[in-house]
Amino acid sequence: MKIFINPGHAPNGQPDPGACNPYTGLQESEVAFCVGEKTVDYLNAVGIDTECLQSDSLAEICSKANSSEADLFISIHCNSAGTAAANGTETWACAGSAAGRQLAQCINDQIVDALDTTDRGVKIATPGINGLYVLSNTDMPAVLVELAFISNAEDVVLLTEQQDEFARAIARGVTDYFN
Repeated sequence: MKIFINPGHAPNGQPDPGACNPYTGLQESEVAFCVGEKTVDYLNAVGIDTECLQSDSLAEICSKANSSEADLFISIHCNSAGTAAANGTETWACAGSAAGRQLAQCINDQIVDALDTTDRGVKIATPGINGLYVLSNTDMPAVLVELAFISNAEDVVLLTEQQDEFARAIARGVTDYFN
């Protein structure tokens, strides 16, 4: 079994850091990288092979994932909104992928349970409508995890101080999926 982990946005935030908290300066790319690396460690510790790539090129990410022979694809992100009140966790799967939806539910449930975030649920990305490139262009069941809102004061504390807990929850979601 092999999992491909994609921490969202560009390495070191150059040229694209993703969403940023205007008060703390916390960058989505930084959180995603840290949580992604810790997720790799937890999955490896239970005998699950992984490959991890953070890149600004979505085409490169999908190409490497597709050639990696991975069984699952997980992209890690932080959400953001124009209103500071928006908060919580949501996980996306591609329309038509029952396996992706199941994986998304397992990961979403583990994060919500472990970190007590608001459950925004599993969302479905439909290619050509609201499709997310990495979900539509990978060959294996794929999910995109929005850990919490980097634009929300309470969520940003979680994203700063509980990255290890997010990673453990993602890894537990993967093991739940396989069990």
